[in-house]
Amino acid sequence: MSLLADLYPWTKAMHLIGVIAWMAGLFYLPRLYVNHHRVPRGGEEHARFVGMERRLLRGIMNPAMIWTWTFGLLLVATPGIVDWRAGWWHAKLLSVILMTAFHMFLAAQRRGFEADGRPLTERAWRWWNEAPTVLMIVIVVMVIVKPF
Repeated sequence: MSLLADLYPWTKAMHLIGVIAWMAGLFYLPRLYVNHHRVPRGGEEHARFVGMERRLLRGIMNPAMIWTWTFGLLLVATPGIVDWRAGWWHAKLLSVILMTAFHMFLAAQRRGFEADGRPLTERAWRWWNEAPTVLMIVIVVMVIVKPF
C-alpha cells in the first residue's frame, strides 16, 4: 500500500476538522455583517465589529480553508478514493470552488466594512448568509450519497 492509503483515515479526519472550522466561519461572518449594519458608523461598536470580523477571517477562516483544501487534495491523491468517471466529484469540486469564491467575496466585503462602508444592505446579508448552507448540502450529498 502507499503512504497516502495508509494515512487515509487520518487524512479524512484532518479534512473534516478543517471543514467544520471553515463552515463555522462561513456561517458566522455574514451574520456579523448583518449586525455590523445596525451600529452607527465610526465609534467603539464599529471598531469592535471590525476587530471581530478580522480575527474570524484571518485567525480561523483562512487557516481552516487552507487546511481543508490541503487535506482534500491529499484525499483526492489517495489511490482508489475517487472514481474519476463518476459525476458526483465534479459537482462536489464545483461546490467547493464556489465555497472558496464565497469566502473570497466575504474577505473583500470585510475591507469595505473596515473602511466604514456598508457594501450591501442588511437584507442582502441575510440572503447571503444562506449561501454556505446550500453549498454544504450539495457537498455532503455528493460525498455521502454519490447520486451520479
